Amino acid sequence: MKYIPIDTVSPNASNIVMGCMRISNMDNKDLETLIRTNMDLGINYFDHADIYGGGKCEEKFGRAADLHSSLRDQMIIQTKCGIRGGWFDFSKEHILESVDASLKRLNTDYLDVLLLHRPDSLMEPEDVADAFTELHRSGKVRAFGVSNQNSAQVELLQSYVPFKLAVNQLQFGLGHTPLVDSGLASNMRIDQSTERSIGFLEYARLNGITIQAWSPFQYGYFEGLIFGDPKYQKLNEKMDELAAKYQVSNTAIATAWITRHPANIQVIAGSTKPSRMKDVADGSDLALTRKEWYELYISAGNMLP
Repeated sequence: MKYIPIDTVSPNASNIVMGCMRISNMDNKDLETLIRTNMDLGINYFDHADIYGGGKCEEKFGRAADLHSSLRDQMIIQTKCGIRGGWFDFSKEHILESVDASLKRLNTDYLDVLLLHRPDSLMEPEDVADAFTELHRSGKVRAFGVSNQNSAQVELLQSYVPFKLAVNQLQFGLGHTPLVDSGLASNMRIDQSTERSIGFLEYARLNGITIQAWSPFQYGYFEGLIFGDPKYQKLNEKMDELAAKYQVSNTAIATAWITRHPANIQVIAGSTKPSRMKDVADGSDLALTRKEWYELYISAGNMLP
């Protein structure tokens, strides 16, 4: 397992994250096994959101983790807030209420990281700064970040918040590559050169922000998995070739494509199957060559000038 420093959070955060969006219907013993398996694999980072399962995911995780309460100090627990019933709310009141509710459900006294979930166009950064300051001073939250925000949105919020924004969670993977597309096709009259991320990859590296890749194995917006999809025949053939070379699964190769990037991107894997998490973990520190990285990118349907 590869570990990376995340400013203000931890010097040793696993670059694989267990995503907890799908655990609401798991049997308690199965969830306990899943958590234990992830920890045994070296995965110490766990991602939640208050809306996952209507709060049930946090609650079930809190119960399962309590079975081994000594594990809490070994975990980095992150949750998100700001999405309500069809609208967004970054008000101070909602942030504070959301954190208290998440802490209760997770059965913990503090969150390692709190992210704002999706941008709120009506955000008043002074309100967010007040909420973050209160949460930090009380010891309820140790570090802060955002999710699905561009560089200008992060810059605006950071100009008010007295703590470094440590994380931004963005969709990224071989089936969804806007973070790198425009940079590789800069100044060309092709669709790939259209700037959709507003240079966030470079912004993050300049400002020490960790990018967390969500839905790393899907294409589009929850349209499907890249594995075995006829649209990605060439990509699957290339992943098969590299999987045979490195004696790992296709999942490990798709993971390694993300972790190979020098931006030290974390991969959020939301599988509830321990065997699948083992496949993801196999890609944590698998060092693809530059040639292999670009071959995978091209086989996914992208081009190089």
